[in-house]
Amino acid sequence: MPRICFSLMQTLVECVPNFSEGRDKSKVDAIIEAMNLDGVFLLDREMDSDHNRCVITLVGEREAVQEAAILGVGKAAELIDLNRHQGAHPRLGAADVVPFIPIEGVSIEDCVTMARHVGDQIWRRHKIPVYLYEAAAASPERQNLENIRRGQFEGIRDDIATNPARKPDFGEARLHATAGACVVGARKFLIAYNIFLNTADVEVAKKIAKAVRFSTGGLRFVKAAGFLVRGQAQVSMNLTDFEQTPIHRVFEMVRAEAARYGVIPASSEIVGLIPKKALEQAAEWFLQIEHFDSSLILENRLVSVMGGKMAVGGLRAGVEPFIEQLAAPTPTPGGGSAAAASGAMAAGLATMVASLSRAKKVYAQFEPQLSEAISKLSQLREELKASIDADAESYNSVMAAYKKSRESAEADGIVESALKQATSIPLAVAQRAREVLRISDSLGAITNPNMKSDLTTSSALARAAIEGALANVEINLESLKDPEFVAGVRQKTEQLRS
Repeated sequence: MPRICFSLMQTLVECVPNFSEGRDKSKVDAIIEAMNLDGVFLLDREMDSDHNRCVITLVGEREAVQEAAILGVGKAAELIDLNRHQGAHPRLGAADVVPFIPIEGVSIEDCVTMARHVGDQIWRRHKIPVYLYEAAAASPERQNLENIRRGQFEGIRDDIATNPARKPDFGEARLHATAGACVVGARKFLIAYNIFLNTADVEVAKKIAKAVRFSTGGLRFVKAAGFLVRGQAQVSMNLTDFEQTPIHRVFEMVRAEAARYGVIPASSEIVGLIPKKALEQAAEWFLQIEHFDSSLILENRLVSVMGGKMAVGGLRAGVEPFIEQLAAPTPTPGGGSAAAASGAMAAGLATMVASLSRAKKVYAQFEPQLSEAISKLSQLREELKASIDADAESYNSVMAAYKKSRESAEADGIVESALKQATSIPLAVAQRAREVLRISDSLGAITNPNMKSDLTTSSALARAAIEGALANVEINLESLKDPEFVAGVRQKTEQLRS
């Protein structure tokens, strides 16, 4: 697969399909080749012979990534027979799980829509039943992958026809004879993290996994199981929200639990990719660096100051291009993008105040509240930044829909769909900005009073983001014809104004 400058892409989605083949390289190569489409790029491939599983990391524009996933599932069904498959990892399908993760210009809601489209197409084209999980799940009990996959291929194959709880979200109540079923969903970035112990006693790994995973009383946003891999006991984990449950906290808990059984972690591994921010968090924790923040990292500072090329001008150089784009005589970026940027700046300021206060001993008693605020604000900031481009793109989509509707009588519905999307984006901006405002206001009592002006500015920016975003919502509602959708949105906007 070729390389590309991702900054040129309007939407960027990650897809991390897991296939039940980790021993035959030629089969994995064939699956990857099937997904080799324009606009789709291979970031990583991991093959594990003990688990007999491979993890492929793709990224690209949403339409291309959707099609690549569908084709990859089809190729896996041709090459993998679960009746003959043996491995340490639980599995339900030849293409076992296909998650979509928002990266740039898309929201988790967009990825839910993608997951449902892909699920429908997998059944229509390949006759493989599909279950939806995580954010795309149609019912709460299917949010967790382990609930869907319990019993694996053999157990579900025998149970699906008579147990209504096993009915797939797409397709008939029967598994594909050789490819099983596929689980498709939308989620945040997940870190697949395994810790090897200096013992071959897999029961110890299973006991540690039980103590660590959330479902049995452990850490939030951690899923874990114990396996025997290459003669070593392994605690295999998925960290589903590393910002709220960071990787260093997981490692420390595994180490503490291991000590109860007289063993220690021998090594650990990352399967697939890991965000740089997760390693920054671990560096701050283990190195105990005072007043640490990501701007102390050389590469981060270079990007923020230089914008990826030789440039001068300090902070102004970073923000000036966006301001000039707002001033240009073009419809986008406009008020919606400016509102999202305002909300992101509000979250950034509040994060700065919380981070600087958390580093002071006098505020040590508030460390849990400050850490939680920093984690939530970081997520909100990223989502609001993504909305800057998403809002502009939604306007362009509306204009394209109007043009298409004039050319074809059958395309009338596309305008309504585009307008709904253009309404949903600023509504989400207002909701996130409201949460930023709540957190910013709450920090006043537990942070350095000398930074009061920063929190005041943060709150003012958040209020501006709410007002601007809701104005964009209202102007789109005027053109919508779906009374139920309009009523639902108006109810939400009233709550945001109260």
